[in-house]
Amino acid sequence: MKKDRSLMVSFLAIVALLVAPLLAQAGGTVTGKVTFTGKVPPAKEFAFSKFPNTKFCQKNTNKSADGETRLLKEVQVTKGGGLKNAVVSVRDISDKAWMKKFKKEPSQKVFSELCEFLPYTGIVVNKGKFYVENKDADPDDPGKKGNFPSKLGVLHNPHSFDVLGAKSSTLFNIALAKKGDSLNKKIKMRMAKRGSVMRLQCDQHEFMQGWYLPVQNPFYTVVKDDGTFELKGVPAGKHKLLAWHPIAGKVEAEVNVPEGGSVKADFTIKGK
Repeated sequence: MKKDRSLMVSFLAIVALLVAPLLAQAGGTVTGKVTFTGKVPPAKEFAFSKFPNTKFCQKNTNKSADGETRLLKEVQVTKGGGLKNAVVSVRDISDKAWMKKFKKEPSQKVFSELCEFLPYTGIVVNKGKFYVENKDADPDDPGKKGNFPSKLGVLHNPHSFDVLGAKSSTLFNIALAKKGDSLNKKIKMRMAKRGSVMRLQCDQHEFMQGWYLPVQNPFYTVVKDDGTFELKGVPAGKHKLLAWHPIAGKVEAEVNVPEGGSVKADFTIKGK
């Protein structure tokens, strides 16, 4: 009996030693809100009639009251000032093991739905895969002889760019003709070290746009619609945090994350 108890005590001690390092690396939580102050830029306007698949694209709810104009609301702000679509990211951690897994699987998935790229903002891992899928088809299109009927798929042409200020270069430019067609391409952003971001636009429908921030670790999130966010498991210590929006701008801050605790970090992006 004593021998059994000794074995049990030894076993529990070993388990405790194994678990201790994991607990020591549990990290902390960063919570906060990204707000926008100043005049909100007006939505960009695109006449549906100037683009293919007019009637199908008009099913999108982001349009004028008369339904003739597509509205691209690049900056959206809630009543409490929360900035929708902002991305918050820890910038001073480079997790190569985490980044490596995206050589095979995509770091971000984007879908075309009713002539809109969703999500509008997200992330990308440089030298990793990026996925885009066409989910659009027009069941009301009867098709014409000799033409590809859009009931099989509304043609979208995702064209992505590595963007740094006024400079940009193409990353991929691939047509997705049928519903269910997809691409899963390796992204090589040559200007990423200088702070570039990825921009996505459909060459068939100019109002289909999206923006994606390069990250090097799993400590990032797209804020909720009200601008609030939560980052869990951030390693304890001082870190540089970035709140980024492709049109509104960006703000950086330094936070000191307590082990097993939480810290608040609020950001205010000022309009031009």
